[in-house]
Amino acid sequence: MLAMTTAGALHAFFAASPATALVEVTEAKGSTPREKGTWMLVSPTAIYGTIGGGQLEFMSIDRARALLKDAAPSHPVTLDIPLGPEIGQCCGGRVAVGIRPVDKALRDELTAIAEAEDARRPHVYMFGGGHVGHALAAAFSLLPVETTVVETRAEALEGMPEEVATRLTPVPEEMVRDAPAGAAFVVLTHDHALDFLIVAEALKRDDAAYVGMIGSRTKKATFRSWYLKTAGGGEETFARLVSPIGGDAVKDKRPAVIAALAAAEIMAALSRSGRIA
Repeated sequence: MLAMTTAGALHAFFAASPATALVEVTEAKGSTPREKGTWMLVSPTAIYGTIGGGQLEFMSIDRARALLKDAAPSHPVTLDIPLGPEIGQCCGGRVAVGIRPVDKALRDELTAIAEAEDARRPHVYMFGGGHVGHALAAAFSLLPVETTVVETRAEALEGMPEEVATRLTPVPEEMVRDAPAGAAFVVLTHDHALDFLIVAEALKRDDAAYVGMIGSRTKKATFRSWYLKTAGGGEETFARLVSPIGGDAVKDKRPAVIAALAAAEIMAALSRSGRIA
């Protein structure tokens, strides 16, 4: 199954919302929720994206919908909004918001921006679709990454979020070899031996942003022994392995908790590698 891309989601929004206004932060001074250039789309019944800021956004949405009610809106609207007590906020900054109807040229421009964002998104490969795998896929479905869940069992891929891609293969380690540079690999299959094979393959990738394996410290020690004695690995390469994923500061082992901690850890690793801002 292929994941829904940002450009795909944008196409779907435009298809469902013929009348749309662009709301864009054109200037941001001081402490503000989002930076200059941030944008969202507003239709009479739906929104796509966010400029953040609570009342700032509510005011912008109301003004955009008022603009759309105009039978022939001729000029863009600009709002100059102080983020202080006047609107019940305490950021202290000031934001200028431009609002204009979306015509075909602007649709094409926004779609091109979305396609460029899709091309820049970092890739996360998850091996294993068990309880933690499903929870982690749900977490990543909300994040700006291209996620692929790889499994050897068809039933384990059932119920995955539509925002993530799935791949059924009897040789999951091949996905590691074919992954683009800067990818993150997180290994949590139902089989420790399979985990070890995939991790060993991932550690060969000097360009990987993250290599993680679910499990205990005992499992990591067992992998180390096998990796050094049988798989031909070295200590320096082994040191790149993150295990257990998500750290061990939080003792709660419920899948959703592990997934939240691991997702944060992986996003931090992608940020350090320069794959995300």
